[in-house]
Amino acid sequence: MLQRLIPAVSALLFVSLLTSCGTDTTHHKPVLAFAYVGPITVNLRQEISLKSATVTTVRHGDKVGVLEQRRRFVLVRAPNGKEGWTDTRQLITPDQMAELNATLRRASDLPSQGVASTFEPVNAHAEPSRSSPSFFQLREGTRVDVIGHKLTPRVQGASAPPPRLIPPRPKIARGPRKEDERKARFRPPPPAAPTLPNNYVELSKTNVPPPDPDSDEPAKPVAMDDWTQVRARDGRVGWVLSRMLNMAIPDEVAQYSEGHRITSYFNMGPVHDGDLVKPNWLWTTLSKANAPYDFDSFRYFIWNPHHHRYETAYVQRKVIGYYPIFAEQGSPPKFTLLMQDEDDGKLYRYYYIYDIYRVRLVGKQLYVPDQNGKASPQPAIVPISEQPAAKPSLFSRIRRRISHLLGH
Repeated sequence: MLQRLIPAVSALLFVSLLTSCGTDTTHHKPVLAFAYVGPITVNLRQEISLKSATVTTVRHGDKVGVLEQRRRFVLVRAPNGKEGWTDTRQLITPDQMAELNATLRRASDLPSQGVASTFEPVNAHAEPSRSSPSFFQLREGTRVDVIGHKLTPRVQGASAPPPRLIPPRPKIARGPRKEDERKARFRPPPPAAPTLPNNYVELSKTNVPPPDPDSDEPAKPVAMDDWTQVRARDGRVGWVLSRMLNMAIPDEVAQYSEGHRITSYFNMGPVHDGDLVKPNWLWTTLSKANAPYDFDSFRYFIWNPHHHRYETAYVQRKVIGYYPIFAEQGSPPKFTLLMQDEDDGKLYRYYYIYDIYRVRLVGKQLYVPDQNGKASPQPAIVPISEQPAAKPSLFSRIRRRISHLLGH
């Protein structure tokens, strides 16, 4: 009886050994590099084809091991040990992940330039690029803080070469072989180079006409995308297309935008009108799309308790301004704008205050960013006596004159 069981047990052990070897062969592949998942979720597939079965799903920030790369597809090992194929554009290198985390840390300290809401579900990207991984999504109607703005060329992801996640193998330096040394010693001298034919100028001519330097034909414009950097309520930071956002300033003020895009707005303090409490507002606007700066006009609105409506206390157009803008309620309210000077073209910090129905310029300071892009400390602000006063709007001057005549 025992002799009959021995062959059967041996056969079962052999089959189990083969089965175990077959399931563990994939785990013998060494990890050649590490990467991180960029999008919200990524499906790892059994084969390269998108129709292949899903092996497992990984999420943004998961660290995966890269086992093999075939052009723009890579075989990776998930944190749970399962292996599958995905596109290299769905992964972030360790350097890119470190930069993304550094950006999140810097963005957490940036001042809000106003609250915006989304028209529809919007994908937030790690960088201002359509090919950049989208690692979280904003639902329709989500309110976010606007903290940055950037204009970038619209580059299709397919035109860029796929990133090489696996570093190339180092070349092994080998000394010259004896056979090569022997050939080098007995190599005959190279023949003399042939001389140019007498008609080499005629042979070099082509049928393509040379470019005309005096031609007025404009160069083909490069398609650009306008991006806004936003910070969600949970602290996540990403880039979204600016056209997908709408600044959440009240409609009774937004109606005066004259068709321009509002790029920032600030509550400058309350005004009491009977039982009503209305805030004064500062905003910046942009008159044209795809501008390399953040605003070209700013306006200060006040609530008139006598007429029960919003009026413009000050407006300035045709400027070139940039984020960040700082505004502070108080007595008096004050705000600071970073704008380009018309005379020397340099960037200055302009300091304004709102004092008794007037917006006045009280200081001007040269802006010198440091290596990290932050404003470095500068000398004291130029005194107000050396600064030209901000000119109030025509409506404000007429209203002040009428109030003086009526004794108000």
